[in-house]
Amino acid sequence: MKGNWRRLLTAVLAVAVAGTLAVAGSSTASATRAACGITWGSGDKNAGGLERGPLTNVRSGQQDCYDRLVLDFAAPGAHGYSVRYVPEVVEDGSGRPVPLRGGAKLQITAYAPAYDDAGHSTYNPPNRAELVNVTGYQTFRQVAWAGSFEGYTTIGLGVRARLPFRVSTLDGPGTASRIVIDVAHTW
Repeated sequence: MKGNWRRLLTAVLAVAVAGTLAVAGSSTASATRAACGITWGSGDKNAGGLERGPLTNVRSGQQDCYDRLVLDFAAPGAHGYSVRYVPEVVEDGSGRPVPLRGGAKLQITAYAPAYDDAGHSTYNPPNRAELVNVTGYQTFRQVAWAGSFEGYTTIGLGVRARLPFRVSTLDGPGTASRIVIDVAHTW
């Protein structure tokens, strides 16, 4: 009889501890989301008009609450853009689908070319399928080239899931400017 009570007491304590840990875990996740202050949403983001300063680089980084993609341009001023979730990112001009890893796909269109006034490329990625290495990122799965056509440049961003994102434009450094896309780690 004593053995049965001990087993019962052990089982009850195990359930109580597991419940406490589960509540603590969800509280930690809620606290992290609250600390991040993310209120961005996942709807389309658009701004500005066509610009002449061409794309010169694509780079990425990881932050505590989001992954960041940066498009660098060789001219000052706010560049126009359209960033939205799509079923399929397609190449500029041809319309061919761009394969992307991840549960959701962001199509990033900069209202600027990736070539100069003479038609010479200002950004020529060595690997169109992997513009930057995002291995180990919490949200990003792949960054791929979709082309530059008639003054517009498109990049596909494969992400883990449809998550909130924000887009901003920044001046600098020097006479350059940037479009910055941040995709949150969680809702």
